[in-house]
Amino acid sequence: MTVVAVLAGALLAAAAVITSYRILAGPNTLDRVVGIDSLMAIAASGLAVWAAYSGDATMLPAIVALALVGFLGSAAVSRFRVRDDR
Repeated sequence: MTVVAVLAGALLAAAAVITSYRILAGPNTLDRVVGIDSLMAIAASGLAVWAAYSGDATMLPAIVALALVGFLGSAAVSRFRVRDDR
């Protein structure tokens, strides 16, 4: 189980680095919003890996809250977004 948790953590860390690059270098607002939403999903996945590794179920409400905040934030930004000027 330790090998799987370490491998999952390393892959999630690599995904977070790649997603952070997309947030910083995104050509428009929607690319940055998708990057932030992906980073929230990666963070929730990291918490889920930690909860599975430690056997502690107290992280589950935090995972649900993080997923809900990520979804609502993306929906709000996409709803009220102003067109990018080029």
